[in-house]
Amino acid sequence: MRRFFGKFRNSGIRIRTLSSIGRVLEMSRERFFSNPFADFTAENAHEVIEIKNLQKNQKFFSKVNERWTSVEDKFKYVDPHDYSVYTGTSGIALLKLKKDPKNTRNLKEILELLQLKKLRNRRHTFLCGDTGPLAIGAVVHHKLGNHEEVKSIVDSILSMQDDVFNIASDLPNEYLYGRAGYLYAVLYINKNVNPPPFEDDFIRKIIEMMLICGKNEAKAGKFKCPLMYQWHDSYYLGAAHGLSGIIYLMLQVKEYLTESELNTLIRPTIEYLSTLRFPSGNYPSSMGRDVDKYVQWCHGAPGFVYMFSQAYKVFGDPKFLQLALEAGDIVWQRGLVRKGYSICHGVSGNGYCFLELFQTTQDDLHLYRAVRFAEWCLDYKKSHEEHSPDRPISLFEGIAGPMYYLLDLENPLEAKFPGYTI
Repeated sequence: MRRFFGKFRNSGIRIRTLSSIGRVLEMSRERFFSNPFADFTAENAHEVIEIKNLQKNQKFFSKVNERWTSVEDKFKYVDPHDYSVYTGTSGIALLKLKKDPKNTRNLKEILELLQLKKLRNRRHTFLCGDTGPLAIGAVVHHKLGNHEEVKSIVDSILSMQDDVFNIASDLPNEYLYGRAGYLYAVLYINKNVNPPPFEDDFIRKIIEMMLICGKNEAKAGKFKCPLMYQWHDSYYLGAAHGLSGIIYLMLQVKEYLTESELNTLIRPTIEYLSTLRFPSGNYPSSMGRDVDKYVQWCHGAPGFVYMFSQAYKVFGDPKFLQLALEAGDIVWQRGLVRKGYSICHGVSGNGYCFLELFQTTQDDLHLYRAVRFAEWCLDYKKSHEEHSPDRPISLFEGIAGPMYYLLDLENPLEAKFPGYTI
């Protein structure tokens, strides 16, 4: 405890008394289980980690295989009327692509799940829109050698650009329903289809529109940062709907940004966000919401882990790495959330934070923590599920999410949060 609070004293950030912070943690404890795992030491990490990877001969992998066998048959019960990556058939398709990306039979089954012919090309985003199944479909058709199908899908996505480039449209800018989700779909295709079908100028134009919107929102709201974004009448800050997620995406494609944009728009916004930290080390879900209770991918510290980690990679400033590490400590302490094991607002999504930090630092501490969160998901018992998911089979709310996370642990240096990390 002394080591934890010492970090905040050394950072120069004003904090409340220890008793005040203790009260905050007690009030929020109803949202998470106390972490039962011993933290990293060289001795206990040796049980599961070997040369920057998981030990191949340990029981973890057999448990993953057993879990896959036990849940695979359940995937057919996903809502057939929901085509989205977030909660529908396309999320299962993305998981199957992760599991077996080269098997022709599997690829054809994925196309059936995507139900591309039923899409109306009206919803713009990867996770909750039509561009998600379209983007996955483009990659699968590319693997199958169906080049005309790839071209048709690219044309479908291009046909949706009018709202993206219309400043007066009601399209937001966040990941789940906005321009960031549209941009992610474009980048996902470009990364996995060769040659990349979307032109650099098209990608740059999307980013320019997002920057214009951010500057306008910040000016209108008189914020002390150059960029701000609104969704459903709130200025959200987390990964799914908010500013940290949008900034994270832009940092991932810094080659499309000018040095001026990086240093006068992106960096000052990150600096501003760092000042909003709660005394506990967590972050608010939205501007003006002084409630320290969310520690999950969509809200709170987890999203800030990604933004600060990527900021460190882009700017090379060690203070961003320190902020990322401190946000990671919050996830370790409060990340075994009572909401369940999902990747949107559950334990497996929080576990991805440690994989991000492991890739950034190569420090085994973070891989160890990622494994412990995975073990929690593997040994999950009904007594730990206090909030049953509305869509229990889905990728972002149900069992498919932790399965994706467990598969990613097989190659932790290449792990990517689905629909979020490029």
